[in-house]
Amino acid sequence: MLTDSNQTAVGDLSLLGLMQLVSPALPIGAFAWSQGLESAFELGWVNNEDQLGDWLEGVLEDGLTRCELPLLVRLQTAWATNDSTALTDWNQWLHATRETAELSDEDTRLGSALVRLLGSLELLPPGGRMPEDPGYVTVFAWAAHMRHVPVRQTLLGFAWAWLENQLAVACKAMPLGHTAAQRLTERLRPKLVHAVDQALTLEDNELGPVLPGLALASAHHETQYSRLFRS
Repeated sequence: MLTDSNQTAVGDLSLLGLMQLVSPALPIGAFAWSQGLESAFELGWVNNEDQLGDWLEGVLEDGLTRCELPLLVRLQTAWATNDSTALTDWNQWLHATRETAELSDEDTRLGSALVRLLGSLELLPPGGRMPEDPGYVTVFAWAAHMRHVPVRQTLLGFAWAWLENQLAVACKAMPLGHTAAQRLTERLRPKLVHAVDQALTLEDNELGPVLPGLALASAHHETQYSRLFRS
């Protein structure tokens, strides 16, 4: 039986494990991708701080809230219940939602990089339980489950990592000043919480991103003449 001090220690380790998982220092190469944002700058769709905030709010509301975040709920639950069928099905579903080669490649490469990192730390699931070609969200869900991170905190951490990455892209490619990035962080923090609240309520038939602008930007980025980020 866990004492209060034992429970506190487990909670502390879970929090630290989540912080490690979402840290920009995690060596999986997430910093190398812009998710279409670099092309949004190039095309003149996003030109200033306010427009960037609008873009990020749109991606959060019509993308993460309807796709990655509710998928994390299902995948972390599947890991917890040893439901290999659900893991495979949702992993394949997520691959099918990637609308461009660039977005698909990002998900696959980040998933592979996180698998390699967890393998080097001896933290992979036993018995070959990892689905074939696991995407980043699938592996992230395993790492959170293995670290005993509560599902809601898993979603908050994932959303926070996405926001930090997008703002880092803007600081390099827009360019956006660091103080402006902090203003956008303040603007978006409540939106992240709302996105998690919404994601936790969605039924299976309500899932799926609605991001035609991001898909077009990502497709353009695949052939953009000059770019800082991977394609």
